[in-house]
Amino acid sequence: MTSLAAQLSTITSSLEELTARVAGLAEEQYRLQAEPHAVELEEAERSLRSGVRRLERLLRTLGRT
Repeated sequence: MTSLAAQLSTITSSLEELTARVAGLAEEQYRLQAEPHAVELEEAERSLRSGVRRLERLLRTLGRT
């Protein structure tokens, strides 16, 4: 695995962990009936998931070169 791929893999793992934490916070805000906060957290979660997908695509591309 190249240095770039190794770094991206580590970043991707970290983002996945952060995404799970943000999702947990959103669920907690729903339980607390703080819907506006929960909605914003869900939007942040979607953005993080999108970033993870992009990095995973890049990693697959790097694996083919």
